[in-house]
Amino acid sequence: MTQLIEEHLLIGKISSVFGVKGWVKIFSHTDPKENVMKYQPWLIQVGPKRPDGSHIREVKVTSWRPHAKTLVAKLAAIDDRNAAEAIVGAQIYTHRDSLEALDDGDFYWSDLEGLVVETLDGVVLGKISHLVETGANDVMVVVDGSTERLLPYLPEQVVKDVDLSNKRMRVDWDPDF
Repeated sequence: MTQLIEEHLLIGKISSVFGVKGWVKIFSHTDPKENVMKYQPWLIQVGPKRPDGSHIREVKVTSWRPHAKTLVAKLAAIDDRNAAEAIVGAQIYTHRDSLEALDDGDFYWSDLEGLVVETLDGVVLGKISHLVETGANDVMVVVDGSTERLLPYLPEQVVKDVDLSNKRMRVDWDPDF
């Protein structure tokens, strides 16, 4: 769902233009989707990364609203359709330190992605590629080479220990399953 670029956290994407006055449609990676608007200013990535860091541009949302199943936003200094078209496809990041503190035992998905997952017996199952929301419970996609496992993210039942400093997670899971 999310990925890190140094100290920045991916929270959405500018998916298309909306109208002729510089508004854009936003695809949000936050839950609920409106939370993408909480994290200001946005850092948008337009084009490939350059050595001087100029691929990242800070923008401020001046206005936004829900529209159908998406969100639309007006960004400062984006005043017409042409300027809006120039940023379509841009990834939206925020500073990691702008996230709310979580209670002990709660984690942002981005904190879990990349953790090595091992059983209680020390059998390594792979690394968490990403998580998927299914409705019943979240599911971790754990990848080891060409093997992909889907493990339920159920703290205390399946997930026994998360050690962010050592980038490890211990699970109660049969490695043959």
